[in-house]
Amino acid sequence: MLLGWPDVEITGVTTVADPDGRRAAYVAHLLRLAGRADIPVVAGSQVSLTTLAKADPIVDDARHWPTDIAPLPSPPGAALDLLGRSLDGGATLVAIGPYTNLALLEVARAGSLARQPVVVMGGWVYPPAPGLPQWGPEMDFNVQWDTRAAEIVFASARLTLVTLPVTLNTHLRGADLPRLGAAGQLGQLLARQGKAHGLAHQMEKLGREYVGLPDDLVNFQYDPVACAVAVGWSGATTEEVRLRAIREGDVLSFRPDPMGRLTRVVVDVDSAAFDKSWMFAIESVGTQSVSTEDRLRP
Repeated sequence: MLLGWPDVEITGVTTVADPDGRRAAYVAHLLRLAGRADIPVVAGSQVSLTTLAKADPIVDDARHWPTDIAPLPSPPGAALDLLGRSLDGGATLVAIGPYTNLALLEVARAGSLARQPVVVMGGWVYPPAPGLPQWGPEMDFNVQWDTRAAEIVFASARLTLVTLPVTLNTHLRGADLPRLGAAGQLGQLLARQGKAHGLAHQMEKLGREYVGLPDDLVNFQYDPVACAVAVGWSGATTEEVRLRAIREGDVLSFRPDPMGRLTRVVVDVDSAAFDKSWMFAIESVGTQSVSTEDRLRP
């Protein structure tokens, strides 16, 4: 989506939970499809700081990625170097996976996360709206996979939380897949992956169970919403809230507290406007046929 968003420069991509550089190889493949092999890609942290567990990417499933893509490992510290250079250039950091790379950057180079805005997909502050799945913080993979990293980022960064509950308002639908599949090689890849994800996780069944979801649900647009917020998309409503990190067993969440840390929290999104902006951005990468004026329109 960011590749097709107007007036955005992507300074680099780091991967996380990437023990052999497989995820980095997938990113590089996607960028080649989009004609943007010039963007640096570096494999980042391999394991969770909290548990030392690995989270392996999908392999040997051609519906998601070609099975002959060779891993793309990176030297230790390369991801921190790329993040540091991006911060030096004034970049906003956006995390759409666990926050391990960001936490390691702060530990190795104290004060880094306070230099520029940091936007993360994840965090659980308020429950989902009525009509949506009433998922609690235990479903927040990006935080729960590495809670120690989440605590470090929360304590250190100029942070905006694009929380799990609010992203449940944005949907990729089965009805979107034909149009998506017509948006060049990139769109074809996303449509194929989306269909496979929806089948594997029975998303249509979930959609039929909740009045706030479409019956042809394929996936939630968790990560694209976070990226849109990071580049200043006008369809997100944010509030500044003082929050405190709370652990209940192994589960980490963030609760309002008058003595807590001041944090920007996305509390609502214009889902119809986001759907339009997201699709136009993808189409502009795949076909170069959509005007900047249309893509900018809320």
